[in-house]
Parts: sequence; structure tokens; C-alpha cells
Amino acid sequence: MAQILLVEPDRLLARTYAEALSGDGHEVVVAANAQAAVSSADTTRPDLVILELQLIEHSGIEFLYEFRSYQEWQDIPVLIHTMVPPTEFADSREILAGELSVNIYLYKPRTSLRQLIGHVREQLSVPA
Repeated sequence: MAQILLVEPDRLLARTYAEALSGDGHEVVVAANAQAAVSSADTTRPDLVILELQLIEHSGIEFLYEFRSYQEWQDIPVLIHTMVPPTEFADSREILAGELSVNIYLYKPRTSLRQLIGHVREQLSVPA
């Protein structure tokens, strides 16, 4: 069973994703903002982070910079699952993939729950 940190400010979406991921055998910790996500990561070292970029107070990018600043969190896979269209980050892909070590970028309107779970399994190398 993998420990997943889900950083999602929308309570309904967070509950939906958490239930689907739990149903797939993962333990899910939900954080609604960057500060709560850092605290959660500190207390329960996640095996994977699923991140919405649009957060209250601090953006998902700010969270990533802080998250990656800790040595013990540099190898944890990060899957961005966001309402921000990928075209808005076209010029920043090098930063996301290189400096911030983002493994995959998913656009919510085009990603089903089944696809999200498939990408999570892939990142965790879990067979279907």
C-alpha cells in the first residue's frame, strides 16, 4: 500500500479522488493548501504527491520549490493534476521536469479517474 499526499483545495474533488485512490489500495492524506501539505509530508513521508497548482495563499509551484528543498523529499514522484492548461506552462516545462522533478502533468478536464489511477500505478510501478 502506497502513501499518497493529495494536495487539492476543492473538498468535493479531494474526497472523490481520495475515495478512488483508497479503493485502489492506497492510503491517502489530503491537504487543502501548501502549508498543510508540507506539514503532512513531514509527518507521513508520502510515496507520491498529487498536486493541484491553484492553491490558496501559496501556489503549487511555491509548494514544489519548498518541497524539493528538503533532501529527503527530492526523489518522491510528483504528479501534477490541475485545472491550469498545460499550454500555460509550455515555456516552463524544463523547470517543471528538471529543477522541480515533476513526473507527469495532467489537465483535469481531460483526465478521467481511471486515467488518474493508471498514472498513479505507473508512477508507483504497481501492476494493474
